[in-house]
This record gives sequence, C-alpha cells and structure tokens, in this order.
Amino acid sequence: MATAVDMMSDQGRTIDPAEEEAFLDAIDRWIERSVKPVILHHDHNDIWPEQLVHEMVDMGLFGATIGQEYGGLGLPATTYAKIVMKISSYWMALTGIFNSHLIMAAAVERFGTPAQKAKWLPKFASGEIRGGLALTEPNAGTDLQAIRTVARRDGDHYVINGTKTWISNALNGSCFALLVKTDPDADPRYKGMSLFIADKREGFTTGKKFDKLGYKAIDSAELIFEDYRIPADQLIGGVEGQGFFQATGGLELGRINVAARGVGLSEGSLRLATEYAQQRQTMGKPISEHQAIQLKIGEMVTRARAARLLTLDAAIAYDKGERCDLEAGMAKYFASEAAVANSQEAMRIYGGYSYSKEYDIERFYRDSMLMCIGEGTNEMQRMIISKQWVKRNPA
Repeated sequence: MATAVDMMSDQGRTIDPAEEEAFLDAIDRWIERSVKPVILHHDHNDIWPEQLVHEMVDMGLFGATIGQEYGGLGLPATTYAKIVMKISSYWMALTGIFNSHLIMAAAVERFGTPAQKAKWLPKFASGEIRGGLALTEPNAGTDLQAIRTVARRDGDHYVINGTKTWISNALNGSCFALLVKTDPDADPRYKGMSLFIADKREGFTTGKKFDKLGYKAIDSAELIFEDYRIPADQLIGGVEGQGFFQATGGLELGRINVAARGVGLSEGSLRLATEYAQQRQTMGKPISEHQAIQLKIGEMVTRARAARLLTLDAAIAYDKGERCDLEAGMAKYFASEAAVANSQEAMRIYGGYSYSKEYDIERFYRDSMLMCIGEGTNEMQRMIISKQWVKRNPA
C-alpha cells in the first residue's frame, strides 16, 4: 500500500487525488477482509488484535504521517483523517493503536535533533518500535503542568521517578514520549517541563490493564518509573524546558484524530441506523417511513456531515503549517458530541435490539463517550475555542 506523496511544498504536504482514492480503497478492502469478521470477538473479550496490528504494520499505518525521508508514507493530515474516519466507522479502537504512536513520532519529527530523527523515526515508521504518548498522571490530566514525574540529571543520564496513567499501548508498546519535570521549582511551571524518548528498560514497568466501559482491545494501563536511567541524548531537542510546548503541539494532530474518530462513529451509527430502519417494519411499513424516525435520521445525516467538514477544515490548516488549535478544538468538540448524539439516536431507532451485544450499535454507544473526554475534555475545548476566537478578533 505504498503511495507517492509530494512532500513539503510551500503549501505543505499534498497527495494526488488518485493516489488518495487508491489508498482509501485499499483500506476499505482490508476492513471487509480482515477487520469486520473479528470485531465482536476482540471487543467483547477485550483481546489485543495482534494479527490486525501486524497487517497495519504491513500497510504502513504506523508511518502514515512520518516523512518519506525517514521511511514513512508522509501522508497529509487530510488523508490521515479520512483513513481514521473509515476505520472508526466500523471499529474505533483500532485507530487508537497507531494514533498515539504517531503523536510520539510527530514530537520527534517536529522537535528532535537530527541525530534523534535519524535514529528513531525509521524504526517508528516501519513499526519495529511502536508506542505512544505518556502525559497523564493520577492527579494531572487536562492540567499538564501539575505532573509530578521528575527527571534528575546524573552525568550523561537522567534518572526518572513517577507514574503515568491511562496510557494507550502501555502493555504492547515499547517506547513513549514521556513528559516530566526537569525543574520542579520553575515559575511559571511549564518552563520546568521536558519531553523524553523513553524506551522500555530497567526501571520502567507497567501496571495492570484497566477494564474499560468501551475502547476495548487496546490496552490502557499505568507506566511506572522507579530510578529509571535514560541517556541524556533521549531528551527531545536536547534542551530542557521545552517539553510543554512539544507535547501540546502534538495534541493538534491528536485532536484531529479524535475528531476523525468522532466522524467515523457518527457515520457508522448513521449507516447502521439507516440499514435497520429500512429492514424493521411496524404498522405495515418500514420504520424509515415513519415521521419520527425520519426526523432522527435527518438530524443524524446533518450532524455527521458537519462533523466531517469541520475535521477536514482542521486537517487542511494543519497541512498548511498554520496554527490550528481553534480549528482542531472546534472539530474535536463538535465531532465527538456528534458521535455521542448519533449513537444514542441509533440506539433509539434500534429499540430493544440495541441492548443486545449481538448488534454492533451498542459498541458505538460505549465507544463514543470517550471521544468527549480524551485529548482534552470538551469543556476545555470550548474554552480554547473562545480564547483563540477572541484573540483572532480583537475589538
């Protein structure tokens, strides 16, 4: 599934429409062939999809947004978002396995030293090393500056102590972009934060996997660091105090991904509800001919379409290299809420059958709420949207 991408022009990454269509068609075939037959088994039993991960490696998805000079596909964010939408419209959890990994890779590609890029990015792109982003702590989620994990310089190494929680790919990943305090007394707090490339070695252990309501089959667990010694050359960028901006810069791509997942959940819920409404009959006709159901479907169609357009708008801004926290925040907020609303409406259309685990719609319902919480809560997104809007429109 290699594709030829025109890398960085003055307008950013682009891709020939025919190449993009061929890539998305290949994703469709993979979903039909490999994904759909195993979703229920893996989701209901919370089993990590090892075979599908190997296939995603072969397709290059772990290098989707990594530059071609490092062995990645170098896809623009718009194409990446469309891939995530497609997969999420059937099984959202799969996209989390490569999204967290790609945020880690983006931090290295954007802010790493030349030596760090040359050493790590080819292994990230090939899937030889897979991992994620380690930001959240038991007492620090949205407020990243409240983290307590500390790194102390010791000659040519740093010694790190602390705990991260709710980390995607914690058990099956082998490397993480790890946010720590290198100066716990810094004021303001963000100036004392640094980001490391933290590979698993002595002093780095994982806690047990969390048993979640939804988002099954992808492992979420604690990362525990006890006198974890890491070479100083794994400090991203080589300069202390840059970690807060390096981490939050990567969240723009993460929020576009979450928005795309929301689109996929919205469109998948709509697809299932549309099919069921034409098959299920009451009072001598399909329920799709009843006005109450038509009103629901009309809202669902509009909601899903608006979510898609907002998400592509954010991805376009990202591809241009523009600051896009406003666009990414709007997309993440609206698309995630659309996912919740559409899955709930689909549940109502299915009626009692929606509570049966034999039907896919209950999974969409369970998975959707996470999108309102992950990558920054929607309450925080609305604050970001407001602040950026006012800043762009001074009186």
